[in-house]
Amino acid sequence: MSRPELTATPGAKMMYLIRRKPTTSREELVAHWFANHMPLVIKAQETQAAQGRRHATRYLATLFDADKNGSWAWDGVAQLWWDRELRPPSEPHATMPTDTFQQKAEPYVSWATTEYVVIDGSDRLAVVPNTLNAPFPCTRTGFAKITVLTAALPGTDFEALFAHWLGVHAPNAREVIERVGGYRYVVSHSLHPETEPFAGMAELYFADFTGWRLYLETVKPDGMERWVDSTQTVVLRGRTEMIGIP
Repeated sequence: MSRPELTATPGAKMMYLIRRKPTTSREELVAHWFANHMPLVIKAQETQAAQGRRHATRYLATLFDADKNGSWAWDGVAQLWWDRELRPPSEPHATMPTDTFQQKAEPYVSWATTEYVVIDGSDRLAVVPNTLNAPFPCTRTGFAKITVLTAALPGTDFEALFAHWLGVHAPNAREVIERVGGYRYVVSHSLHPETEPFAGMAELYFADFTGWRLYLETVKPDGMERWVDSTQTVVLRGRTEMIGIP
């Protein structure tokens, strides 16, 4: 059975890859991210919305696990959905910290992308607001999430890459994900791939990491390797998301 053509999520999905400072522990970063930074972002978006101004309509942060050597390429990624791309700041966020989280994190920049939901699966990812504290931010777990930061080879024709990604690779990956029990698959393409370290991001959800192992054992090459720099592509595991705006 043929699949319908993928439709982009309206607006822009703004990404913020987060790495802590060498003097910051993992626990410090997460504590200040959840308790100090996320409530400020939520409040700012609520204020913007109340004033009839542009605001994020969703806000989610994924925490990444350590790799097999016990280190982190990135500690996590924040994602905010807007009606259109945000203008880049004059300097990276946290260059001049405005809260304790930003004191603990390395300066970070925004990354504008277009999102394509290949497999929805949102019914498997419940949002349960807190009841004994402020409803948000809250957390969710009980899944195995793979985040792939896809780097492109020098000289890549990004129009060709993105067309292949959506038209050939995504259907191939979707069929395998569904076959091995995965239930959500999202692709985000960089709006400015020529100047970003990554051409895009793929997010795959499974019940546990056995699903990811089975995916790798099952999926067949489909030609996307023609454009992908495997030495710079980063694969991250995660089991926890922090939800600011559902």
